Amino acid sequence: MSRRGTVVHRVTPPDTRYGNRVVQKFINKLMLNGKKSVAESILYGSMDRIEDQTKRHPMETFETALRNATPILEVKPKRVGGATYQVPVEIRGDRRQALAIRWLIGAARKRAGKSMQEKLAAEILDASHGLGATIKRKEDMHKMAESNRAISHYRL
Repeated sequence: MSRRGTVVHRVTPPDTRYGNRVVQKFINKLMLNGKKSVAESILYGSMDRIEDQTKRHPMETFETALRNATPILEVKPKRVGGATYQVPVEIRGDRRQALAIRWLIGAARKRAGKSMQEKLAAEILDASHGLGATIKRKEDMHKMAESNRAISHYRL
């Protein structure tokens, strides 16, 4: 955090196919070594796979997956008198979305599968159904926050 002034957040332009800012953020997070066209082909290919499997518009499935993967609470360390407590804190909206996107991409990369398109499509489908590694990670974070609820009076 800067002591000098406020951070000016840049507005991400919408993506070309769906005209959605969240999809563009997802593509930017998926991108490795500045290869945006590769990231776009991976995401759009996985969206086509989702559409073939579900027979629905892929944006509905994508938005459901993001909504299911979005955390509400997290724990942050707070040092009080020599002891460090894990204090549950509510997450701001932009960080919630960033965590959900990061978890979806990370879980897709760790999946066993043939291509990244297949792995990403499978992870998005699992997250939209409330399954998969992304949802498990969110639930683990919520469990940790719930178990430390007794120390929530040490708010940051």
